[in-house]
Amino acid sequence: MSAQLSASATAARAHQEMFAYWASLRRGASLPARVDLHPSNMKRLLPTVSLIDVVRGDTRDYRLRLAGTGLYGVYGREITGRKLDDVYNTAAGDYWRKELDKVVDERRPGVGVHSLAWRGAPHMSILWLRLPLASNGKDVDMILGYDAVVGAAAEGVSGIRAA
Repeated sequence: MSAQLSASATAARAHQEMFAYWASLRRGASLPARVDLHPSNMKRLLPTVSLIDVVRGDTRDYRLRLAGTGLYGVYGREITGRKLDDVYNTAAGDYWRKELDKVVDERRPGVGVHSLAWRGAPHMSILWLRLPLASNGKDVDMILGYDAVVGAAAEGVSGIRAA
């Protein structure tokens, strides 16, 4: 099996594990809340986890409340506490705003692939998963993120990285 396929298979298993954990926290139609998350129950996945605040105001925005330790390797800097426009160029920021808006509006998980070309790494991509969280079980106020980096440069990277 090639390193690329192996990395993709590992990413898919990690996504399944994170999704299953999130789904286990649901109470019927109610979405899980941030307080339902217990780090000890996802210990292996923690370096790749992010929490994204939904910032409500005149226009909706998103702020990275927590970025896993692997995130630094993807972005080359700390992004915890930053809003989308502070992290991404315009095109990447628009992409993430659209994807995160879907998670909030539809109250459903989102999954996809995003090229790191905007970061100067067109040979790498992230396989991402975004899971809605709601303090009141209904209105999404936070998003649980999980990302895996795949591509030529990822072969030298240990494990899965967060974004």
